[in-house]
Amino acid sequence: MMKKKGAGLLLAGVMAVSLAACGGGGAASASSAAGSKSEAPAAESASAGDEGKVFNIYAWNEEFKGFFEKYYTVPDGVTVNWIITPSDNGAYQQKLDEALLGQADAADDDKVDLFLAEADYIQKYVDSDATQDVTALGVNDFSNTYEYTVQACTDENGVTKGVSFQCCPSALIYRRSIAEDVLGVSEPDEVQPFLDSWEKFNAAAKEAKAKGYYMTACFAETYRAFSNNAKIPWVDENNKLQFDPMIEEWIAQTDDFVANGETLTASIWDEEKNVQMFKDGKTMCFFGPAWYFNFCMGNAQDPEKGCSGDWAICEGPMAHFWGGTWLLAPAGTDNPAMVADIMNMFINDEEVCSRLVSEDSQFSNNKKVNEAFASDPDYGNAFLGGQNDVALFASMTDNIKWENHTIYDQLLNEGLQSKLQEYYKGQVDKQTALENFYKYVKETYPAIVVE
Repeated sequence: MMKKKGAGLLLAGVMAVSLAACGGGGAASASSAAGSKSEAPAAESASAGDEGKVFNIYAWNEEFKGFFEKYYTVPDGVTVNWIITPSDNGAYQQKLDEALLGQADAADDDKVDLFLAEADYIQKYVDSDATQDVTALGVNDFSNTYEYTVQACTDENGVTKGVSFQCCPSALIYRRSIAEDVLGVSEPDEVQPFLDSWEKFNAAAKEAKAKGYYMTACFAETYRAFSNNAKIPWVDENNKLQFDPMIEEWIAQTDDFVANGETLTASIWDEEKNVQMFKDGKTMCFFGPAWYFNFCMGNAQDPEKGCSGDWAICEGPMAHFWGGTWLLAPAGTDNPAMVADIMNMFINDEEVCSRLVSEDSQFSNNKKVNEAFASDPDYGNAFLGGQNDVALFASMTDNIKWENHTIYDQLLNEGLQSKLQEYYKGQVDKQTALENFYKYVKETYPAIVVE
């Protein structure tokens, strides 16, 4: 595990590009700060007391803003400011880092009181002095949260710096009608045995191709399943770049898929991929958590061109997670009670967590709530043909691992995909693509040794 570093070194030296919003993955991005007060009470709020009268929340899009304003009652006399900066080109983290570096000298009304972070760069903030122990603020009950979500926001000394309001196990999302044509079955419990290993998945890709379908619509579609099961980190103890065997296996699979025409060479968020979600699309498989098919598959849900109900989910070849939003507690906030109140509500208030599932199609970070939905025979997701997605996600969570993460993950993951895409599109040969990746690593992180 990496040694803990001070806030200045981590925050000033590591600027990462955040996971792209997908029209969702959250809600649409905004580009400026906006004051907001919640209108809909749903939980007992913190007392304003001696706390600050301005509560500043930093985020990269408006997904959590919507949930906050729907469920949280802001204490009387407190104004909530949202400083929302899109993730593009590292803008969100740069804005946040500047604010955190100036936190000690900032006026109370200008201090960062709560900020959001994603899995790919959360360690940068957790392993720094810019964040503080939330248990000291009064966030003490993690009994119903999923283990990996706590591990992700806990530093090497066992200090927990935040919470995640959602859990994000990632499933294989498939078209029922295409699966029926290719595999002869369409129900999740029937499809899973055909796709429960990469060997079977790769074999099914050839069958799909023979029937005129793509197995995936994006060359990087399976990347997260491999990368989030890596056994070694991107950088070793001597700060040398290294490739995990899982990454090498993904490259080999993608080489074959592209060469055989079993996938498209589009990127994760490209329109070329998205149009494959329409009912006339020819792609059988996508990968993603609840937020993905709820917020990123708009084409599939289009009332005229879509195919809502013709989808289902199964675990697929390998359990993994993708994304997630963590609420982190900055050191120096003048609203510690309100910070704790918000965090406690989003992980322990059963009414709020239940509404996140039933009204917002989230997979909440509360096991008790999810288990209730999982065992409810009347609960089902219309987009998935009535399938109980909560039941499947709940069965997958114990297999999710949080290990071997570094502060470099986001840009190295995205950089590798970007450089290899040039090869898959025929713009360069493979050796040049890899050399371009090594050059990118050197330029982006000079401290990493590339041999």
